[in-house]
Amino acid sequence: MKDIQMEPMGDQALIIRFGTVIDRTTHEKVRQFAAWLDQHPVPGMVEYIPAFTTVTIFYDPVSLYEQRKTDFSANEPIISPYEKLRLFLEAALKQLSDQPPAAGNTVEIPVLYGGEMGPDLSEVAAYHQMSEEEVIRIHSEGDYHVFMIGFAPGFPYIGGLSEKIATPRKTSPRLKIPKGSVGIAGEQTGVYSLETPGGWQIIGRTPISLFRPEHNPPSYLKAGDRVRFVPITAEEYEAYKEGEA
Repeated sequence: MKDIQMEPMGDQALIIRFGTVIDRTTHEKVRQFAAWLDQHPVPGMVEYIPAFTTVTIFYDPVSLYEQRKTDFSANEPIISPYEKLRLFLEAALKQLSDQPPAAGNTVEIPVLYGGEMGPDLSEVAAYHQMSEEEVIRIHSEGDYHVFMIGFAPGFPYIGGLSEKIATPRKTSPRLKIPKGSVGIAGEQTGVYSLETPGGWQIIGRTPISLFRPEHNPPSYLKAGDRVRFVPITAEEYEAYKEGEA
């Protein structure tokens, strides 16, 4: 846990930077610290948000202010809520070992590629001067890693996309992307967990619901999971949908 940077983000949040490069080594540090936060009380913490290379902690400064009045004698200076939290977290980070957290699950995501479900598959194929079948093969053979959940509830940002099919976002985002749409944006792939606007290149759709508010946890995937995309037929897609109904 070396070379970690910490700084305020407004007066009610603190951001911890574990690195500057989006890779699995840095992300393992993020996951390790997130696992520690799940198991230990942190003064004043309201919630934390892990991302590619950072963990942001939102806190209640009033709660920390009340605590700090009892933590120091009359002869000692009273530090700010941010400084109190920073010192606590610095001590916690020094106690963490370099032992990586437990590996995530390997999850298969069935995908019906192309056609109505993947309206941008032909555009991605043309961009790389290859066939649609080749795009599907490369995408479905990838070894993927979920870096974070964000943008919308349950939406996974997934790394590991082959450079052979990495494609820029659309210049004009769509106002509606159907739930379950599988897309490409630069060197990432992802799955729309809800119907939302978006500019990702849509190459297919999964019948699996990635955001299930009736479940605990509600997100089908979590940071650290490995993902495999499995091509399916239209008949298999309908069978999946009927099974979830």
